[in-house]
This record gives sequence, structure tokens and C-alpha cells, in this order.
Amino acid sequence: MTPRHPSRLTLALVVAAAALGACGSDSSVQAGKQAGEQSGKQSGKQSGEQSGKQSGKQSGKQAGKQSSKQSSIRDGLVVGIGEQQAAMFALPAFKALDIEDARLVVAYDAARVDFERDLVTTWLSEAKRAGVRPFITFGHSRVKPKRLPSVSEFRKAFRAFRKLFPEVRTYAAWNEINHDSQPTSKAPKRAAEYYNVVKSECGGCTVLAGDVLDQAGMTKYLTTYKRHLDGEPEVWGLHNYSDSNRFRRSGLAEMLRAVSGDIWLTETGGIVKFGSNFPRDEQRAARAVTYALKLATDTPRVKRIYLYNWTGSKPDDRFDAGLVGPDGTPRPGYEALASAL
Repeated sequence: MTPRHPSRLTLALVVAAAALGACGSDSSVQAGKQAGEQSGKQSGKQSGEQSGKQSGKQSGKQAGKQSSKQSSIRDGLVVGIGEQQAAMFALPAFKALDIEDARLVVAYDAARVDFERDLVTTWLSEAKRAGVRPFITFGHSRVKPKRLPSVSEFRKAFRAFRKLFPEVRTYAAWNEINHDSQPTSKAPKRAAEYYNVVKSECGGCTVLAGDVLDQAGMTKYLTTYKRHLDGEPEVWGLHNYSDSNRFRRSGLAEMLRAVSGDIWLTETGGIVKFGSNFPRDEQRAARAVTYALKLATDTPRVKRIYLYNWTGSKPDDRFDAGLVGPDGTPRPGYEALASAL
């Protein structure tokens, strides 16, 4: 999906797309997220002190419940959150979950763009303060979003990023490489070369291959992509929104057949609202969160799952998958997550 990026104040950007396969075109999904997230970001600042007051008691009660029951999450399965807003890390509701991993999508040229660099600096600083391990995924530039960088340009950009943020040790080279919002959608060879760059430049780092969306043509894209990889990746990334919200496993099953190695569900979650196909329904979204976690738990090759996202959008926005409302109030999806942990 395309995450929310606060710019100097609150800048929204689409960098990752959530596809719903049977519910419409992937471009529609991308557009829906853009619309939904635009105002969600604007209200993100409200989820600081206000959400602490509104959700603090709920978080404490939930944590108490968690301590008195067994987790339904498989031993060894890591559960993380995908979120663009650094404010999440300081919130009582987030702290109550004891989540130790979070994912951020950034423009590949973030090191040389002031507002991108500031966003990453703030997010990583707050993650560190909260004791959360960062996972960085690169995506298209927001200065030139349609530009497909050359391999040498990408290498230069990655080296600059590594120099600024050497503490990051977990990467995906490019977000949703097969989605048409990304310049890699028609360039699987180039996407593979980006993976090769990160793998070769970041010795000892965990580098995910793929990070694909579970949409039509995924296996065909991966077939070409794999031919240009240097070596066999140990970990692959998949965004399986369709599975989670259609209560099926076909996207994950296809990925399991297409690649070897471990799989991380790097972006998934419960859709609260998506246009007319998914009318607003927080209870349905909560069931999708529960299903996503169970699907990951029941699949041994899945080692991590990152739920997107934390901060929800306003009621009139087109797309919303937030675990908490725009004012920070925990939703049923949050309770489903807390109950599972």
C-alpha cells in the first residue's frame, strides 16, 4: 500500500499499494489509499496526547488481559507494524502491545531530499527510543515518481542512505515491485538488480527479495525477476491484502509455490473501508486482522507479519486500514491484535 508520509508538517505520499484482487483494479486500490491517507496524516498529530488520554485505560486493561492468557501466535513468528508516522512509538496503546518491529517505506533518493531525510531521521530516532527494530523498504522518488533509476544511480543512493543511517540492518530493495504505481512494474530485471545492489552493499544485513503484491501476474513477474538475481534469496516479501480481507490463502499459496526460502508478510491487515467494495466496517476489519495472524501462524515458512497500518483515516476518506482511529482511539482491529499477542 501507499503509506502516509508527513513532510515538513504533514505530507501524504503513496509508496506502497494494497491490492484487493477481486474487488477491483490495483490502480483503484492505489488511488483509494492515496485519498484515504491524505487526511489521515493530517489528523495523526491529534493521536499524541489526546490518544494517550483516550486509549491509556484501554491499553492498560488490554495488557492485563494479555498477561492472563496464552498467545495464539506461533512461537518464533514476529509480529510488526507498518506505519509512516513516528508519533506511534510514544503512544500508550502501542507500548501496551510490546511490538518490537516496525516497517517504514521511504523514497530511494531520501538521502538527498531534505524532507525525506528529515522524515527518516525522526522515525528512526523515535523507533530507537521505543526499542523498536526498523525495517526499511525503498520505493519511487517523490520528486520524480515515474523515474526508474539506473543501477548505478540506485547504488549511489543506497550508499548515501547507509552512510546516514548505518543502524538499519533490515531492508527490502523496492516496495511492491510488480504494482503499476512503481516504475519497476514493467522492469523485473531492474528490480532484481536493485536487490543485488543492497545485498552486495550491506554485508550481514537481512535483505528481502520480491516484496510483491498478490495480484494477477505475480508468478510470471517473479519468474523473470529470479533469473536476474545473484544467488538464491533466503527471505521473500509478500503483500497479501486480498488473502486477509477475502478470508482465503490463494495469494500466499501462489507465493509458496513460486519461491523457496522464508516468507515475510511485509504488508497486510484489515481493511476498515475501501470505496463501495468494502463499506466501513470495523468489525469486519478486526476479523481480517485475526485471519491474517492465523494464516501466518499456520504457515511455517512465514516468519514475520507486518500489519498496515496504525493510524486510521477520517470517515469520509476512501481507504482506511488503521488499527486505531484518527484520534488515536483503539478500534476492534487493535483489540484483535492485542488479544492474539
